[in-house]
Amino acid sequence: MNKIFVGLMAMLVISSYPVMAQEDSTRATSLNEIVITATGFPKKVSETGKVVTIIDRQDIERSNGKDMAQLLSEQAGMVVNGAYSNPGKDKSIYLRGAGTDYTVILVNGIPVSDPSGTGGAFDIRMFPLEQVERIEILKGAQSTLYGSDAIAGVINIITKKAAGKPVQAYGGIAAGSYHTFKADAGLSGTAEGSSYNIGFTHYKTGGISEASDTTPGKLFDKDGIMRNAFQADFDGRITNGLHIKPYFRYTHLKGDYDGGAYTDSDNKYEAQLLTTGAQVQYSFLNGGVRAYYNYDEVNRSFEEPYGIYPYSGSKNSAELYAHYSFGSHIQLLGGIHHNKQKMYDETATPKNPTATLTSPYLSFFVRNLGGFNVELGGRYNKHSEYGNNFTYTINPSYTINQTVKVFANYATSFKTPSLQALYGPFGSNAELKPETSATAEAGIQTSLWSGMIDARAVYFRRTIEHVMIYGPSFQLINLDKQKDHGFELEPTIYINKQLRLKFYYAFVDGNVTTQQNGKDSTYANLIRRPKHSFGMDAGWEITPRFFVSTAISSYGKRNDLYYDAATFSSKPALLSAYTLWNAYASYQLVQNRVKVFADVKNITNTKYTEVFGYSTQGFNITGGLRISL
Repeated sequence: MNKIFVGLMAMLVISSYPVMAQEDSTRATSLNEIVITATGFPKKVSETGKVVTIIDRQDIERSNGKDMAQLLSEQAGMVVNGAYSNPGKDKSIYLRGAGTDYTVILVNGIPVSDPSGTGGAFDIRMFPLEQVERIEILKGAQSTLYGSDAIAGVINIITKKAAGKPVQAYGGIAAGSYHTFKADAGLSGTAEGSSYNIGFTHYKTGGISEASDTTPGKLFDKDGIMRNAFQADFDGRITNGLHIKPYFRYTHLKGDYDGGAYTDSDNKYEAQLLTTGAQVQYSFLNGGVRAYYNYDEVNRSFEEPYGIYPYSGSKNSAELYAHYSFGSHIQLLGGIHHNKQKMYDETATPKNPTATLTSPYLSFFVRNLGGFNVELGGRYNKHSEYGNNFTYTINPSYTINQTVKVFANYATSFKTPSLQALYGPFGSNAELKPETSATAEAGIQTSLWSGMIDARAVYFRRTIEHVMIYGPSFQLINLDKQKDHGFELEPTIYINKQLRLKFYYAFVDGNVTTQQNGKDSTYANLIRRPKHSFGMDAGWEITPRFFVSTAISSYGKRNDLYYDAATFSSKPALLSAYTLWNAYASYQLVQNRVKVFADVKNITNTKYTEVFGYSTQGFNITGGLRISL
């Protein structure tokens, strides 16, 4: 794999030399895009060695029939397990093969999490895609900037921006297979430097049987889901450069779930997410200051024949940071973050436990010094349960003629056990240690032949110490060491302004080493994560009003574990490789104020499995319209 990677990098560098001689390229390249997530303030992709993937507004508007999980699963190095299972089934984000708890979710740059969950991972089913303007995916260890859990990377969900006029109404309606219905409506506007965006989304589907139904008469019932979501974002301009941005989001989700692999059951779940807070931003000539306060509260309950199991928690977080440019080449960012989590459980010991984390951090940037860029950063973390921890980042890159970027990263990260993992009712262990990691990566990103091809190749290695898993007695334990490595190749070909071909290939492999009977034992453990995944998306703007696309995603064989009720133990299973073919079309009407669309998934009605013993969706279609007034 190392030889393949070096060869591909050499090919990209050699191929780029004709481009270096052309200074008149009229095509904008991905290296010139501005991102925020990589460094905490606006920066060109060419000036940071971080690996950033951007899902822009146009991509999201052309994904009307998808949900968040399905859109994310189309990105290189990212598998969202359950994306095409029953719509209400839980979704697990495996970024570069890491567990779902190793990716931090941000909303407008502010971390959100589930303080009631065992791993603390945010449930992406709670966030409707209709409320999203843009998504930035930052890969690799990011704890220096984003704190605990950012071992595999960060996903920054940026909400819809306000319209450029005082009042604009928007909305949509869609229906499709499995008795699915979606509707959303909103108002947004801008006046005298202030803006607002208010929206509501309703989603309901009859779904499919969550468990795979092998009974002769297909007797399992369907497991549906309903979600209502409201969001309001405000941006008040106080004076030049000074803005206050309060926000409020509430999601109510309820649905049905089954009893396990091949096991029907009339179980029900309900979840409520409340997020509210405010940001204050002040921008000046050479920098800016930002502060925020955020409150998350999650209430979940699972109703099964043997009882009702509630989970509740809250998190208060606050952060203050500033960035400043010293001339053209030196930049500095510094800040401090504090959060307090609480689990509501009177039966826990101690009752209603809490934990706090306080983290000052500092990053130093050298920018465009003859094409050379570097970031050096460190973060000191003081946890109320575990004491002190330090993470750091070393991130050099070199850009040639704004068309070729060679980069390398070395960064450390950490993850503290959640309150549920420490004190919860099932499998908790108060003796758990925090996980620590180190990730090294190197790659090249380039634009070839006057921007006709944008390409990126990256190789990474990741080591995690004290990995937390459920042991043989279904109690959480720490293993010794997890080692993963992988490779990603992402070429995008622009045939012309109307036709784009996007490809990706990703490879990931890993194993864990721990002590068993006094000896080291090493075994592969990337459950439900394929070693090989491939994707292709072709989008064609036939006319300014008519757009069509088709996409193919292919996943290799995967190992899985399932619970065997007969032996009260976990058993291994092998899941076969599969390929999905999807398509989309849209047409603009009434001076581009109305758009009709159709989204078709699994065109070939492929039979496949994402989780052993659970169903997946066959051929299905969603159609609808979007309106902007």
